[in-house]
Amino acid sequence: MTTEQQSQEPDFTRNNGLLPAIAQDADSGKILMMAWMNAEAYRETVQTGRAVYFSRSRQRLWRKGEESGHVQVVEQILLDCDRDTILMKVRQTGAACHEGYESCFFREVTADGLNIIATRLVDPNDVYQK
Repeated sequence: MTTEQQSQEPDFTRNNGLLPAIAQDADSGKILMMAWMNAEAYRETVQTGRAVYFSRSRQRLWRKGEESGHVQVVEQILLDCDRDTILMKVRQTGAACHEGYESCFFREVTADGLNIIATRLVDPNDVYQK
């Protein structure tokens, strides 16, 4: 890979090769989730048009929806100015959050504590059958 090609990709030399990847609903602009990508996950995402992340807990690639069927089809990929954060505009099937919500950001911080501000779309026990 040439230096010019590398400058067109995220800078995976940062943060031990893991960069934050934000999934945003392509239509509403709502932030759905944040996960991590390594170079392999990024390249597979670009090649397939489906979101692939790196699971730190499993230490392997995580193809969004591989267990739940709740996939993310990628419409657009944007990089920040330092090329160390990835923003993907996606079309989400089902819930983005493993807890069954449209977005992982369903808790609002208030002076009195956390409030759940969204409606659960699916029961995670039904989806993941744990």
